[in-house]
Amino acid sequence: MSAGERKKLMYLNRRAPCGTIYAAEGLEVVLIGAAFDQDVCMAFVGDGVYQLKAGQDTSGLGLKNFSPAYRALGDYDVTRLYVERESLEERGLDAGDLMLLTWEDEDDDWVEKSSIHVVDRAELARLIDAQDVVFNF
Repeated sequence: MSAGERKKLMYLNRRAPCGTIYAAEGLEVVLIGAAFDQDVCMAFVGDGVYQLKAGQDTSGLGLKNFSPAYRALGDYDVTRLYVERESLEERGLDAGDLMLLTWEDEDDDWVEKSSIHVVDRAELARLIDAQDVVFNF
């Protein structure tokens, strides 16, 4: 990698949004990395898929619901959120259970596009292998 070349960073999210600080801290680190002009993507596996579940309500837990912050990712050019299909299926979920997260593609006349890409385990493994750095949360 030459000087000035953007590193490819993946943030791999494995934990549910509540119960630990990993999910909230992971999102914060993603936004920081993206602000420093890195090529950032995210992946959600295992209980991490719950981080993107639509309609989260943490009021009964006494916790702040940080899930609306995912809508800011497109503003930071974080437009590739990979969700492992098998993890969804193992939890009785599918793509329709996830938040609607989009970004506007300035190269395509500002067309709004989905940030969430449901991929199978083999494809996710290929994506992970293509990264320069993978952070686990």
